[in-house]
Amino acid sequence: MVTETTSSDKIIPVNDGAIGWVIFSNPQRRNAVTLEMSVAAGNAIEDFGRDDAIRVVILRGDGDKTFISGGDISKFERDRSTAESRANTEKLRGHARSALATLEKPTIAMIRGYCLGGGLGWALNCDLRICSEESKFGIPAAKLSIGYGADGIRQLIDLVGPSAAKEVLYTGRQYTAQEALRMGLVNQVVPAAELESFTRTYAEVIANNAPLAILNAKTAVNELLKDPAERDMALVNRRANTANASQDNVEGRRAFMEKRKPVFTGK
Repeated sequence: MVTETTSSDKIIPVNDGAIGWVIFSNPQRRNAVTLEMSVAAGNAIEDFGRDDAIRVVILRGDGDKTFISGGDISKFERDRSTAESRANTEKLRGHARSALATLEKPTIAMIRGYCLGGGLGWALNCDLRICSEESKFGIPAAKLSIGYGADGIRQLIDLVGPSAAKEVLYTGRQYTAQEALRMGLVNQVVPAAELESFTRTYAEVIANNAPLAILNAKTAVNELLKDPAERDMALVNRRANTANASQDNVEGRRAFMEKRKPVFTGK
């Protein structure tokens, strides 16, 4: 049985200045994600969360054909054939996705090629999604009789609305990058040759901004998406007050008056 301590050489974390890359590398299976890969990805994300030098985390697939094609169906018999194995699988996948969803740093999915099923699930757990023009999106669960829990479907609804979410789930069809942009599934569509450089520049812009203000913004958006009874608005207000009372707040004002770029430290 796969455990929470499992590692995988198919997940490659890369420290790149203020950017942490998590690379899903299973190109022989179009970067399909095994349970071991999910656990390893969650661990890599948590490591970046503890690294003060990292300000933005980017997920990407290995190669130029696929972001993530979904879960590795060849492992389903092992991971999903019994009630016990299904429960273990959902627990570990849930922990990995939670590491991404609860990371207190901005996250970006850099999507090239196919982004399907569980791959779209990883992308939905990121704050932002940037894709190349030839990318394809879809959730073929209805074609495989796979059920999704409420949390994953709610993320889809939050982005595209209930009617579009139903269409995506009912039809199981693939959507083009432009269709994904129109429905709000992605933030940016760029030519394939420019995708990595564009995403890196995009991430650097975010990394150069004030970390405490970004944390406040991320917290506020995430809390306001929750049901009113579940919102922690006191946390939002505390993080706003922390940003306003920070050294970075002073640095931002001084840099503006002195007509120079601010240097933020997150303090």
